[in-house]
Amino acid sequence: MRIILLGPPGAGKGTQAVHIAESQAIPHISTGDILRANVKAGTELGAKAKTYMDAGDLVPDEVIIGMVADRLDEDDAENGFLFDGFPRTVPQAESLETLLNDRDAPLDVVLRLAVPQDEVVRRLTGRRTCQQCGRIFHTVFDPPATEGRCDDCEGELTQRDDDTEDVVLNRLEVYRAQTEPLENFYWERGLLRDVEAVGEVDRVKDRIDTILTDLR
Repeated sequence: MRIILLGPPGAGKGTQAVHIAESQAIPHISTGDILRANVKAGTELGAKAKTYMDAGDLVPDEVIIGMVADRLDEDDAENGFLFDGFPRTVPQAESLETLLNDRDAPLDVVLRLAVPQDEVVRRLTGRRTCQQCGRIFHTVFDPPATEGRCDDCEGELTQRDDDTEDVVLNRLEVYRAQTEPLENFYWERGLLRDVEAVGEVDRVKDRIDTILTDLR
């Protein structure tokens, strides 16, 4: 299946992306990974991207789309793929649509992980990171045995600067501004499906599996 996964920060995209890729036997494709791989390999597109990155500029869509096209030509993507975090804008979605139509391989579904704003804030502001080993805890969902101390190395647990409530709320505003047009784009094409992403991880997995089974 050819799938796109959408959802705000803290929706659980990373966890669910791993499950979807394994259950559907398709590659989980991240444009960040593609970008780094091309730069490291010194490909023509990677060299172009590096000039923008070194200047602190955004890599243009046409370069990203070129890398996506090359990635989709690899053998493991022959029977489908899962995009997580791409496309981010309507122009990128339009370019991807053209790319897939040229391959006679249109998208099957766009899954949107739906989480209320207050739940996202609770998830993200509760994260605590060990300053020594990097392990992540959560004040509600995965608290340490001793408050403020890592279970593994007893290092100090701190809150990341981007996990404070003000920053999280701003990130959500930016996400909505960027993705609402994208969601409308896929809704108009009949591809958008909402997944209630609140509750136990396995329950969310089951909801996704039900949607994908019904599409077959």
